[in-house]
Amino acid sequence: MNNIILNEELKIEDMIYEIRGKQVMLDRDLARLYDVETRLLIQKVKRNIQRFPEEFSFQMSNEEFNDWKSQVVMSNNDKIGLRRPPYVFTEQGVAMLSAILKSDVAITTSIKIMNAFVNMKRYISSNLIEQNYINNIVLEDRERINLLEETLNNFKEKNNHIFFEGQIYDAYSLLVEIFNKAKKEIIIIDNYIDKSLLDIISKTEKKILIITNKYNNFDYEKYKKQYYNVVLKISNNFHDRFIIIDNNILYHCGASFKDLGKKCFEISRIEETDILGKLIKKINS
Repeated sequence: MNNIILNEELKIEDMIYEIRGKQVMLDRDLARLYDVETRLLIQKVKRNIQRFPEEFSFQMSNEEFNDWKSQVVMSNNDKIGLRRPPYVFTEQGVAMLSAILKSDVAITTSIKIMNAFVNMKRYISSNLIEQNYINNIVLEDRERINLLEETLNNFKEKNNHIFFEGQIYDAYSLLVEIFNKAKKEIIIIDNYIDKSLLDIISKTEKKILIITNKYNNFDYEKYKKQYYNVVLKISNNFHDRFIIIDNNILYHCGASFKDLGKKCFEISRIEETDILGKLIKKINS
């Protein structure tokens, strides 16, 4: 019977399974390798049960047994004798078997089984390293793709918008789109503030600071009786029109917001952070 171990068609590694997160071998497979009957092997174990704690040997539960059978391809011959959940043995349990069987076959077989367990561990470790390497490559590629998508999205967003006479709706639509980018605060710098701008900012709940040197008192006085999101600051320090979103994004507007769409003008995003910083410093001074 020991000649079976040397048969290339019968690999011990193929008899090693994973149950409860441990690498184990079945009682009947060990019996074949040790050249004993399965019932006699189990009898030997039960007579020396103190040597086989659960980390050395345990019997599959019915659920584990059914799950194992559904995953393992077996011939009809293989299924003979598998009416009950088998006992399984870990690497330590196999080593203990050789001690209680006490035969030359048991010693030789145990050595070969130990080597098979070592080979399986190397195989699993190698696969894990390879899988981790693949996972890292996939993660790096995903990060590159995300960066590329973000870059493309930035390109999709036009930084410069020019409007011609009559494009009133398009101009106001862009203004609303810019305001909607704000998460906390909007700063508007325009020396001419009237109802048309107040109508737009009434739709946002964000905190708004308007810096101007002229405004329609009647419109603003009515606005602040109903809405409380605007703080007005009078200043003569600015000539051009600007929008600052969350102290992070800066837009320049070529026309007063009250005149959007009446004549040709441009709204452009200023990317230079130093300009934004200087402008914010001027506002706070």
